[in-house]
Amino acid sequence: MKSRAITFGAIVLSLASGCQADSEKEKELVAENGSVDITEWQVPYEKTRPRDPFVDTLGRVWFCGQAGAYIAYLVPETGKFKKFDLADGASPHNLIIAADDGVWYAANTLPYIGQMDPVTGAVHKYPMPEPVTDPHTLVFDSIGNIWFTAQRSNHVGRLDTQSGTVDVIEIPVASSRPYGIKVGPDDHPWIVLFGTNKLATVDPETMQLELVDLPRAETRPRRLEITANGLIWYGDYAKGVLGRFNPKTREVSEWPMPGGEGARPYGTALDDRGRIWLAEGGSPNRLSTFDTSAEQFVHVTDVPKALGSIRHMYFHPATREIWFGEDSNYVGRARIR
Repeated sequence: MKSRAITFGAIVLSLASGCQADSEKEKELVAENGSVDITEWQVPYEKTRPRDPFVDTLGRVWFCGQAGAYIAYLVPETGKFKKFDLADGASPHNLIIAADDGVWYAANTLPYIGQMDPVTGAVHKYPMPEPVTDPHTLVFDSIGNIWFTAQRSNHVGRLDTQSGTVDVIEIPVASSRPYGIKVGPDDHPWIVLFGTNKLATVDPETMQLELVDLPRAETRPRRLEITANGLIWYGDYAKGVLGRFNPKTREVSEWPMPGGEGARPYGTALDDRGRIWLAEGGSPNRLSTFDTSAEQFVHVTDVPKALGSIRHMYFHPATREIWFGEDSNYVGRARIR
């Protein structure tokens, strides 16, 4: 695949050209997907939008029941589920698991981040300072503090998990919709602003916010990954491309998704080989895999029962598995051979 570069001041936008017809290329990618095994478990709590799974040290797969006001886990070996109802009726949007197997979740419809005891289900709540009302997506930094986004409140923040202190920063762009968030190798968080064509990052020492403009005004980044070399990769939900921003050179490069402009890349995961997995929309949803070293998509895998959206994905290094929730009420696993 050849490429050409279009320069926008200090920003370089690389666009794919000279490609095969989309249908031919997709056939090639699908033919190469034999290295992925998909397994899906139907969640017994109907129409609850299971999402954002994370694996603990016992191999249990925890997930949010966003439309059912619960936190639950799956034991993959037995197919058994256990549910902890949230008494306050919160609609949890995202969860992450600490080294001690404590479950941290974003309440989303209520203004707090919760810490759940994985044995008893007891919850300790860390309230948000005004005007933040909707913690959205969480990520740990290297010392166990939690950075988070608040989409509707238009803020990003940090929770000190030892002191309970919460610091928040307003995004100085109206309706910017801070969405996905990851922490880079230098412990700086990066955020995609889904309501704009911008990325954001925060200096953890000074709490100074920096905005980065992406070259196309119509770009809408939704989720992101950060490779070991510090490059920022994001799915452009509006255009159907994978984008890359280099913080050192300020260059932006893009590769069209196998599904084209209608791919609607949403959930993402980065595996141990430097490959980025993006969930495409459609019926069924599918996973498109991009090799960041070769700079090309290498295969596409259908997720048979996934309809609607795969909103968030998690790579578990110990087992080389990618976990995700499905709007069609399944929890899915992609096992990489």
